[in-house]
Amino acid sequence: MRSHSSIAATALMLLGVRAAVSSESDEAALTDMTSECTPYSYAPVAAAESQFPPIWTPVSAMVSKSDAGYAKFISINASIPNIAPKGVLGVPDQTIVSGYNPADPDCWWTVTQCVTPKVSGVKGDIAAAPEPRTLGYGFDDGPNCSHNAFYDYLTEKNQKATMFYIGSNVLDWPLQAQRAVADGHEICVHTWSHRSMTAFTNEQAFGELWYAMQAIKLVTGVTPTCWRPPLGDVDDRIRYIAQQLGLQNILWKYNSNDWAVNTTGITEATVQGNYDALIAAVGAGTFDTTGAIMLTHELNNYTMQTALDNYPKLAAAFDHIVPVGVSLNKTQPYVETNYTLPSFDAYNAARASGGSSSASSGSPAASGGSGSKSGSAAGNQATGGTSAGFVLQVSTLTLGLVVLGAALAL
Repeated sequence: MRSHSSIAATALMLLGVRAAVSSESDEAALTDMTSECTPYSYAPVAAAESQFPPIWTPVSAMVSKSDAGYAKFISINASIPNIAPKGVLGVPDQTIVSGYNPADPDCWWTVTQCVTPKVSGVKGDIAAAPEPRTLGYGFDDGPNCSHNAFYDYLTEKNQKATMFYIGSNVLDWPLQAQRAVADGHEICVHTWSHRSMTAFTNEQAFGELWYAMQAIKLVTGVTPTCWRPPLGDVDDRIRYIAQQLGLQNILWKYNSNDWAVNTTGITEATVQGNYDALIAAVGAGTFDTTGAIMLTHELNNYTMQTALDNYPKLAAAFDHIVPVGVSLNKTQPYVETNYTLPSFDAYNAARASGGSSSASSGSPAASGGSGSKSGSAAGNQATGGTSAGFVLQVSTLTLGLVVLGAALAL
């Protein structure tokens, strides 16, 4: 079976598309989706390709028994909670789901939305912004190759967010990933291949996190200390593994369901209704003591456009919209100490005064060059509405990207 990147590369070659960018600033300046989603070369990724599993392929085992990742896994394996995988290679076993003990011994979020672990020493999940009338703002599944209009809008609004990046997407679209750091957003891990984490063995689950962390470090120069499980699928075994890698688990209590639009009975009206319900809850006093986190996505043109369309309404309803890390007063978001986020008070004071709310940094981004990795994350692009003059456009790549969308569908 071909990887998503090879499918993408083939489709794009058939469309006669060629690479033409060499730096993050070059990529960020592009305004046409055809250009944004053109595969390009990046030397650090090409040089390190053998150190990673095939992109978009679930981690079946650690790539090398002699690297630091495998040594780290061996050092923690004996202490991992004795909870059996709930599926095979990232695919859930529905008989396990349906037959799961209702007492919830594993604190399995998928079934019970449990966020307080049952295993001693395992830290609880973050599912809400702790500050009152505050939205912990973030987006899953990036970096999307065509996200420039979306990120431009956030820049215009001096708005930072938490970006939950998939490792395979980062290697597909490294310059787009670098933009998150350049723009002052917070990056968290969203695994290597975006599969159900409780359906992996210990080694596989470790690898899904490890390789995503290494991809982000390779491309951006920073190592995240936060993560979000795809579909929220986590139990105490997976929490423990993530904790040993220094990753704080970020979940949510409100779900836009934007990723599922036009599938499983979810319509655009359903998604808008979910946004409207969150906004109404602010007015009803639901968040007067503790804020909110809503699940939204950078997945495709529709999800990004919907976020743009709803941003003014969210900003009018909430007192503060901040990255999740800022809501937690987590001023050091990465392992590297040369990069800091502002505190909650400092972030909001800067916005109120019209100053920059950006993070401060040394020079975390990796250097670029030429090499090979073709992009594949551009699937499912769709038309949208408008917001503050921004429209996420569909280009002549649309037909080819529809094909890719089918291949990349969640």
